[in-house]
Amino acid sequence: MTNLANKTAFVTGGSRGIGAAIVVALARQGATVAFTYQSAADKAQALVDAVIQNGGNAVAIKADSADPQAVVNAVNQVAQKFGKIDILVNNAGVAYRKDICDFTLQDFEHIIAVNVRAVFAATQTALLHMPNGGRIITIGSCLATRVTGTGWGLYSMSKAALIGFTKAVARDVGPKNITVNIVHPGPVDTDMNPATGDNADRKRANMAIPKYGEGKDIAGIVAHLAGPQGSYITGASFDVDGGTNA
Repeated sequence: MTNLANKTAFVTGGSRGIGAAIVVALARQGATVAFTYQSAADKAQALVDAVIQNGGNAVAIKADSADPQAVVNAVNQVAQKFGKIDILVNNAGVAYRKDICDFTLQDFEHIIAVNVRAVFAATQTALLHMPNGGRIITIGSCLATRVTGTGWGLYSMSKAALIGFTKAVARDVGPKNITVNIVHPGPVDTDMNPATGDNADRKRANMAIPKYGEGKDIAGIVAHLAGPQGSYITGASFDVDGGTNA
């Protein structure tokens, strides 16, 4: 499929897990995909090589989402190289799970920096290079709207903030036919949240479909929103969580 031919996409945190699946899905649809990574240079290069071997085009950029200037520089670098950014996917994120009284101010600063500030910085900068009809898609969490266990205070707060941001920015850029949406994954089998982990059975017990998702499940709806069929969808939230929040 070439729904995204001649489009440039930028994905934060794209070297592994859900981010890597999104990179692959957008490249398969014909987009040139640039993505950031923090430290796993070998995984990032392997993903670039895999995309190219399958006839696509991908570029990896080292950038720490905790550093707002690094985020801005990465977006500008992509725009300078390819002339525009048609699709932004805010995927990079971190999660800490602790009792609310055990969190430190450093924990707070870091999770807000990566999960919220980086989304703002990437969105604001990308919009300077985004033509009419662009797409902004942010990866949230099912924990933004319903918390099924303890210890998620900071993470849930950070992801809930993205819902309000999505709705507000959708209003700001709607006149340019730019859509802004958020996707809320449930438990997805990645190296950070394996389907064989200690809490996996408890998570499955909360689902309507009691199984972990795969990265491609999230990537599929991202590709849909990024494509021409997503042109009339904006300011919306999508739960892709096996019915965790049903």
